[in-house]
Amino acid sequence: MPPHSIRPPRGDDTMKFEHKPHARTLAILEHRVHPTKTRDQLPKGNLYTRVNSWLAVKITLGVGSMTCAWLFCILAFLGLPAALAKGGEGPVAWIAQTFLQLVLLSIIIVGTNIQSAASDKRAQDTYADAEAVLHEAMQIQAHLEVQDKALTALVAKLGAAVD
Repeated sequence: MPPHSIRPPRGDDTMKFEHKPHARTLAILEHRVHPTKTRDQLPKGNLYTRVNSWLAVKITLGVGSMTCAWLFCILAFLGLPAALAKGGEGPVAWIAQTFLQLVLLSIIIVGTNIQSAASDKRAQDTYADAEAVLHEAMQIQAHLEVQDKALTALVAKLGAAVD
């Protein structure tokens, strides 16, 4: 017999399907999951670990600013006369060891923060897209349930059952 043939009913033989949503789907629908935030990644252990993490974030926010980059630039230029003086480190060493290290440190952190913000926005958009797809899938599931009821009624009216 073909898989979708119509045959006479035998007892309690009707179209049966039970939708079992995925655990992640239920968690999203019940608002138990949310996109991960930076603060979610901070240690939650002892006081020492929490204070170190807090301090590291604060220092990174301070050093990773263009204001700090400009201050480091001024500081580096204040040391330039000593580097160029007789017996000083010289211009090449000053550029490599003082200017670039001080100024680029802050600029690189600023650039990384900008890239991180863009990445966070993309992740948030992806999460929102996944929620939209989930909503659409739930709508499809509801539509299929209505169709199942209609088909079951038609099968019952015809006095047949579906394999």
